Amino acid sequence: MKNHMTYEIISKRKRKTLKINHPDVLYQFLKRYTKSRQEHFFVITLNSLCEVIGIHISTIGFVNKTIIHPREVFIHAITDNATSIIVAHNHTTNDYNPSDKDIDITKRINDAGVLLGINVIDHLIIYKRGYFSFKRETDILQYIT
Repeated sequence: MKNHMTYEIISKRKRKTLKINHPDVLYQFLKRYTKSRQEHFFVITLNSLCEVIGIHISTIGFVNKTIIHPREVFIHAITDNATSIIVAHNHTTNDYNPSDKDIDITKRINDAGVLLGINVIDHLIIYKRGYFSFKRETDILQYIT
């Protein structure tokens, strides 16, 4: 009979903590997706200090749309034990203006977040020349801190 030993390895590597204190910080991490020919929908999970827990690709869509549902968004937040999230998606054209569907899903995600007790801090639409921030440009996320 072989003698089996059970052990646990604890990594001693230091991770650089990314704190999201402005949309520019997140844009720098996601801007490589502005060259993509398909829309990607991202969920950025955050702890109570607005430090990134994870950056998840929730869905990959078509050339001009992706289908998203709040359950695909919040599964990441719940799994990561996040206190807040930022969502983002890329527009494959240089049009940064939110579509009616972008506005609708932002409202639905925000409402689900209120119900779950997970703050939706922002929704960014990223494109080649910059980004659109729902928090900064609309009143949809106005009451979320």
